[in-house]
Amino acid sequence: MQSKATSPQQYLDELPEDRKEPLKKLRQQILDNLPKGIEEAMNYGMLGYVIPHSVYPEGYHCDPKSPLPFMNLASQKNFIAVYSMVIYAKPGVMEWFTSEYAKRCKYKLDMGKSCIRFKKIEDIPYELIGELTSKVDVDEWIEIYETAIKNRKK
Repeated sequence: MQSKATSPQQYLDELPEDRKEPLKKLRQQILDNLPKGIEEAMNYGMLGYVIPHSVYPEGYHCDPKSPLPFMNLASQKNFIAVYSMVIYAKPGVMEWFTSEYAKRCKYKLDMGKSCIRFKKIEDIPYELIGELTSKVDVDEWIEIYETAIKNRKK
């Protein structure tokens, strides 16, 4: 579900009551652990954490007018989602996350390539999401991103 909100605060204000507190807690964990150079913005109708054009002028290859995505947070119809581009692009981070998740949560991990889905709001590992946020700095993320894009173009 994409929101039409134009600011992170408007996005949070428009959430259903049962989603407000968990999203606020996740957002705070992300903001507290966000690498320097990454900014919060609305991105694809979700709370987005992006590398702005002032840091990475080329922007996102799919739409160079858009900043380079790093992470997104969203309230979907049946779950809360954290979309981590790093978890998708860096296998070591994926291995670390899946191992840590199993140690900290009683329910099975529900995830796609970059999407971590939380259907049971009471079992969200907030601190783990904060740790995930800090796993890669801006320069490393740009290097990973550019390497992946260059390899795809071959």
